[in-house]
Amino acid sequence: MDCHQTTPVVKDRENLKKILLMGNPNVGKSVLFNRLTGLDVVAANYTGTTVSYHEGIIRYKGEKALLIDVPGTYSLNALSKAEEVATRMLDDGADIIICVLDATHLERNLHLAFDIQKRNIPIIFVLNLGDVAYRRGLEININLLSKYLNAPVIETVAVKRIGIDTLKEALFTGIASISDVKTVDYVEKAKEITSNVITKHDVK
Repeated sequence: MDCHQTTPVVKDRENLKKILLMGNPNVGKSVLFNRLTGLDVVAANYTGTTVSYHEGIIRYKGEKALLIDVPGTYSLNALSKAEEVATRMLDDGADIIICVLDATHLERNLHLAFDIQKRNIPIIFVLNLGDVAYRRGLEININLLSKYLNAPVIETVAVKRIGIDTLKEALFTGIASISDVKTVDYVEKAKEITSNVITKHDVK
């Protein structure tokens, strides 16, 4: 990895499927990125800024795709340089978006999910840190969450590589979908979803 590049240097990047990896800060996005790309990674600063990000290659059964680890953001109403770059990257377009959700803070994470869905780009949601949520007494109904979001949801525990192969397969087999979401009140919608998909159990 070369951390001093100022422009992306992934070879043949223009001919590859472009996938954006997005999510709030601290949802495990970097670990997920590393699991998907391995060592085939370069670092860059976004044009005209000092905000850095990473690009890498995902390989699956002889196929390749370009994965871009977008700076973490809480919304697309940019309040910082990093969030501005995240929004601009999304504006540049993509073939697929992976939106990472933290199972321990699902309600808060859904606000960005709704924002991204309005861009009409095929999306796959990744529910990460489900093992941590379970240890805290939270259990999430993945199938019901997928119905609410009208898009596939894949559960991962990135640090243990759980769900990584399933996610790779999903990225190359066309299950990403454009969600026809017209959510106006993000706060109420997020509360409704989490109250229905999360059940609490006793922590031993």
